[in-house]
Amino acid sequence: MKMGKLARDVAIIGAGISHFGQFPDKQNPDLWVEAFLDCVKNVDKGIDVKKDVDGGLYFGNFTADLFTGQGHLGPMLADLVGLTPKGATRFEGACASSGLAFRQAVVAVASGVADVVCVGGVEKMTALPTAGVTEALAAAADVVYEARVGATFPGLYANVASAHFNKYGTTSEDLFRVAIKNHENGKLNPKAQMPMTITDIMNQKIEKVKKSGGEVPNWKTDFDFLKSSSNPVIAYPLRLFDCSLITDGAACLFLAAASVAKKFTDTPILVAGTGQGSSSLSLHNRDTFTSFIAAKTAADQAYKMANAKPKDIKVAEVHDCFTIAELVAMEDLGFAQAGKAAEMVKNGETKRDGTIPINTDGGLKSKGHPVGATGAAQVVEIYKQLKGIADKRQVKGNPEVGLAHNLGGSGGTCVVHVFKRK
Repeated sequence: MKMGKLARDVAIIGAGISHFGQFPDKQNPDLWVEAFLDCVKNVDKGIDVKKDVDGGLYFGNFTADLFTGQGHLGPMLADLVGLTPKGATRFEGACASSGLAFRQAVVAVASGVADVVCVGGVEKMTALPTAGVTEALAAAADVVYEARVGATFPGLYANVASAHFNKYGTTSEDLFRVAIKNHENGKLNPKAQMPMTITDIMNQKIEKVKKSGGEVPNWKTDFDFLKSSSNPVIAYPLRLFDCSLITDGAACLFLAAASVAKKFTDTPILVAGTGQGSSSLSLHNRDTFTSFIAAKTAADQAYKMANAKPKDIKVAEVHDCFTIAELVAMEDLGFAQAGKAAEMVKNGETKRDGTIPINTDGGLKSKGHPVGATGAAQVVEIYKQLKGIADKRQVKGNPEVGLAHNLGGSGGTCVVHVFKRK
């Protein structure tokens, strides 16, 4: 596939994130302002939003229309942070909504339309009960031929898992290892929704049973717990701890032309490559369930633009909406050969001290998955890793090249970005 270059270099000059979790007393505007203020605080040399941000707001939101009944969020969010009357545009691509917003903001700066833009994403999901959330999320699937006959996202990704199991011999234990690793990372993230290891969760449940006077489970290892009824099957073979969380949260970044970035920071993080792919919205009529053509297309574009190969990536955020999705992403991105991702996880290669640390912030599994904010939040983590400011979860060796992979729905949309420390 032919791939061009950005007309001028674009850099991230600041990044921030809200706490992720369930917040009955907060709405989309509250979450957004929290992330925005965190972003402003983290611009090394400061930023005057009204004066410096000439390109307005690019933000992702999947479906506040269904989650909270509020559409037309752009002007509301821009006004809250002093960006009006500059433009404010909302992007929708299911779980890849803010990944799309980020990509279009990059294009705007690279084209010369603006020198500095604000990018973000937000989603308030917990205003609805679980059944309502499932119904809202199903709008990202093929509503006519899949969702309305029961194939909501747990079911769709269960089909992906079953196909991967059948074709490559992947097992439930392989999925458990992904969850265990991501929860270990998430424990080190103070803004994660579930900052606990699987062992922590297991021990918490044991203590709860002891206090109630019930029969104490004979769990000795994480695997014992994950194989138990405390980790029920949601859609076979996927269990509860294979699924990402229902989350409220927001993320924010500032992008600038590289030529002006030094005004704001001495260590800008360059957007070296960007790619986007799409495919049929329906899972049932694809040639394969074990790979997403949208992801492979987006990755190919991003690698070519960045003049990079998978082996050059030193830290990555991938879209683990379900544990099987992390394994498929690793293979689509070229980190592992088809069917070999589980072996890499088993060998510890994707841990923070491994050869390719993945989801150092806990991923969607532990950090949380506010769908409209997820893509931007992934970029925030890569920015922190490349800047060396990720605190206890910082990857050793000062990684210089990172990647973010943001998938929408069951692979209908995918955005991939490659970043380099300048």
